[in-house]
Amino acid sequence: MTTTHVRPDVSPAFLESAVRTAERALLERQRDDGHWVFELEAGATVPSEYVMLEHYLDEIDPALETKIGAYLRRTQNPDGGWPLFHGGQSEISATVKAYYALKLAGDAPDAPHMRRARERALALGGAARCTPFTLAGLALFGQVPWHAIPVAPVELLLLPRWFPIHIDRFAAWTRSVLVPLLILTALHPRARNPRDEGIRELFVTPPERESGYMRADSPAGRLFLALDAALRKAEPYFSKSLRRRAIARAVAFTTARLNGDDGLGAIFPAVANSVMALDALGYPPEHPELVSAKRALRKLLVLRDDEAFCQPCVSPVWDTSLAVHALLESGGDDARAAIARANAWLAERQVLDTIGDWAARRPRLRPGGWPFQYRNAHYPDVDDTAVVAMALAREDAARHRTALERADEWLLGMQSRNGGWGAYDADNTHAYLNAIPFADRGSLLDPPTEDVSARCIGYLVQRGYGRAHPSVARGLEYLRRTQQPDGSWFGRWGTNYVYGTWSALNALAAAGENASNSAAVRRAVDFLRRAQRSDGGWGEDGRTYWSEGRGSCQASTASQTSWALLGLMAGGEAGTPAVARGVRFLLEARNASGLWDEDWFTAVGVPRFFYLRYDGYRLFFPLMALARYRNLMQPGQTRGTYGF
Repeated sequence: MTTTHVRPDVSPAFLESAVRTAERALLERQRDDGHWVFELEAGATVPSEYVMLEHYLDEIDPALETKIGAYLRRTQNPDGGWPLFHGGQSEISATVKAYYALKLAGDAPDAPHMRRARERALALGGAARCTPFTLAGLALFGQVPWHAIPVAPVELLLLPRWFPIHIDRFAAWTRSVLVPLLILTALHPRARNPRDEGIRELFVTPPERESGYMRADSPAGRLFLALDAALRKAEPYFSKSLRRRAIARAVAFTTARLNGDDGLGAIFPAVANSVMALDALGYPPEHPELVSAKRALRKLLVLRDDEAFCQPCVSPVWDTSLAVHALLESGGDDARAAIARANAWLAERQVLDTIGDWAARRPRLRPGGWPFQYRNAHYPDVDDTAVVAMALAREDAARHRTALERADEWLLGMQSRNGGWGAYDADNTHAYLNAIPFADRGSLLDPPTEDVSARCIGYLVQRGYGRAHPSVARGLEYLRRTQQPDGSWFGRWGTNYVYGTWSALNALAAAGENASNSAAVRRAVDFLRRAQRSDGGWGEDGRTYWSEGRGSCQASTASQTSWALLGLMAGGEAGTPAVARGVRFLLEARNASGLWDEDWFTAVGVPRFFYLRYDGYRLFFPLMALARYRNLMQPGQTRGTYGF
């Protein structure tokens, strides 16, 4: 480890000016009640599904569809398809949905962009190669037969908890999306589709003659396909009274979690499915639950003068907690009042009374977490809870004592048996379920991950739980065990190994790991040094979630460079040339306003399936990294002491 400080070719005054410019921009974006919320973009899939939903219901907003169409045409790849993330390769489900949405909205099939989209879809194997959830949406429009999707009997909800395919064994997001979908697969409703538009032209083989909708590439997958075939033969003989009971169970699950104007699970796919399920059950349009669910969807729209898109959800708790951490690091006089207001807003949103779905695995644990969205009491998440509580503790632990004690209790209780933490559930590790035909690219589970676990360790240590505390010790052992051979850690919720490595290094630093003598720290530092690009920055794209895409990078980004810098500084490298070059990259990458632009998707909803761009990341993390660098360059400072 180098001890001689190497400064970038900038004066301390210039660095300070950059910090203050970013701090001021962040303060200007704070809402009147103290919180922040930035746009959350997920590419073409969610806006396309929004258009499809309007045509399913025959509740079409032509002006909105015109704007969504402009967004879809702008994000189309040169080869005619649509990617899962900015700059990514065209993907079949995203391409089919975007094409169908544009056709529903009135784009002529023989228009050049539609012709290119059709050619790309066929080159990718045609619409029959879409993921099961996409095929389910097409079945609702009559574009594929119902046998194109796996059998998903609603009677699943009546199975005993010990059964291997019980609903409680799936991830939180899977439950909220799947349960209303089970109502739809039981009732087989048909979209109103007032213009009677279809997409037969996107199939290589006519959809009714296609025999390859479901495929398996493992023994477990082939076993589930055999089970699917058996269920398909047996389903016509299921008891009608049992089906009515199962549908009633699904309705009860859905309506108990409708979450007011934030909707089921406060995520678009679940809310959209709940709207279609309630509609299929005969709820009139003016029914309060249907009205509130539709209102939840409208709240996800981002409307601009010339285009619009639909967000997968909103992120106010996450955004606010990250803003607080950045301001705590920058430490300006103007930031103190903003931090206090933000933390007061956060403290009010702690879930203290609702027993959420997580209690299926931890029935005796009291609630005490935070959700990601404005309201989502059934689904608080561990990552938000650790980051929010870390911010409260760092600002004023005494003032927030009660909230922090409940957060301690809930986070300690949510640790999994292997020592790590998942996002929404404990011990959600039933890997065989990812072989189910409905498991879009392994998306059904929420096992412990390195990034969430690192956040929990960092928070617990900050709260005074030492390295010898059983939960901290088990967490640290989990991190050591999951370090990759090249020294990195996997990033589940941020892209990708840079994110995971930064997270783990921060946790190790907070826990007092010796940066000079720790083999884990030295290997991680070496990984980050090797990953630095010639321009001084760092970057990764969504292809790194496929083994053949490891190391894939199209450009250095401000957010990923900041993560790398924060990781290196946690590893005791603040005074090294690598950090100096990274700081210089951030300073030189600023736009005319002294801030950063970032079109790249640097976050993840589900790896290989669903990617995200947090608009706030281009501001939070560069401010945090530059301010921490400034702080560590003071005499006697060599390493950060916080877990974030």
